[in-house]
Amino acid sequence: MNMNFKRKLPIPMEVKEMYPLTFDLATAKAARDEEIKKVFNGKSDKMVLVIGPCSADNEDSVIDYICRLKGVQEKVADKLIIIPRIYTGKPRTIGDGYKGMVHQPNPNEEPDAFKGIVAIRSLHMRALAETGLSTADEMLYPENHRYLSDLLSYVAIGARSVEDQQHRLTASGLDIPVGMKNPTSGDISVMMNSITAGQHSHQFIYRGWEVESFGNPYAHAILRGYVNKFGQSMPNYHYEDLVNLYEEYAAKPDLKNPAVIVDTNHANSGKKFAEQVRIAKEVLHSCRYNKDVRSIVKGFMIESYIEDGAQKIGDGIYGKSITDPCLGWEKTEKLILEMADVL
Repeated sequence: MNMNFKRKLPIPMEVKEMYPLTFDLATAKAARDEEIKKVFNGKSDKMVLVIGPCSADNEDSVIDYICRLKGVQEKVADKLIIIPRIYTGKPRTIGDGYKGMVHQPNPNEEPDAFKGIVAIRSLHMRALAETGLSTADEMLYPENHRYLSDLLSYVAIGARSVEDQQHRLTASGLDIPVGMKNPTSGDISVMMNSITAGQHSHQFIYRGWEVESFGNPYAHAILRGYVNKFGQSMPNYHYEDLVNLYEEYAAKPDLKNPAVIVDTNHANSGKKFAEQVRIAKEVLHSCRYNKDVRSIVKGFMIESYIEDGAQKIGDGIYGKSITDPCLGWEKTEKLILEMADVL
């Protein structure tokens, strides 16, 4: 093979034994899981807000950000459940560039996978311990999920992964909500097929085991916009898009818990981070206008950090994204409070 096998990494069970989750933290996380599931199964009329940096590049600034979220969560607890977005693996369109903390715990140093695995477990655990907020991550690599499986309350499958068989089958074996993004082409049928696969039972090979999954009734849609044949960003969060998705769900009565999370950045905003405020408000207006739309819209995914925008690796600006531009803290706090006011 045309690769260098550098070293054998410890399996997830071994890493969990080295860095165990305490009973108290496990209990807190389980309670959060149930609260979040009630949003998706309709037993709660709250919305979820999966919010945080495009990529988690620095433990201290990410924890600082999440501590700020904790303060806001206390103010909006009757309307919103905030799930900090700690994305530790970063998909790259052409494969090059910073691939996330799991590869490079320090973006200014060489990749180190073992240090990365320890770093991402430490970060998610620290967030739960210091704020009580269990977290979300993208399942970029299905085989890596078990390094964090006892810590995560929400998982997203990205636009470039949603058609992949292993992602779909792994999602079917998780017991937390898993959001399936529409693909970059915008073909909604691909996303709906992925949700169907995620909700069904399967037998397959996972991490060297023959396994049987039982189906995940909380697999659901994420609308993130798409790219047309000219390479232009096209949104799919508008009223007509939400009505269309409701009808897609209605045509598949076998699917459980019809739900969508609206991703306010990516192709929906054309990566113009400040547009996320307007987009979230427009979707909330659609929910107020149409009860069917409200029945499936369960929340939002927002890219937010301490400072507005993005920087290059090495610039050293505290709390500013080194990947996609993010909404800064002051605008974020104001948006969350305004969203709660209209719910």
